Amino acid sequence: MARCQVCLKSGMYGNNVSHSKRRTRTRRSANVRRATIVEKGEQRKVALCTRCLRTHYRVIAKG
Repeated sequence: MARCQVCLKSGMYGNNVSHSKRRTRTRRSANVRRATIVEKGEQRKVALCTRCLRTHYRVIAKG
């Protein structure tokens, strides 16, 4: 199971609802990517969701 190492976001459960309103369970996974980040002068490989990845690069760009 994929999980973001920053915000701990993982999957989510829900229902597929057909036209006749029959409900079946479904699972949606978080959009987690492997990324290399620089933290305290060291490179680390972490699993980040795309929201945290975007926030991380925005912080780096601001300086």
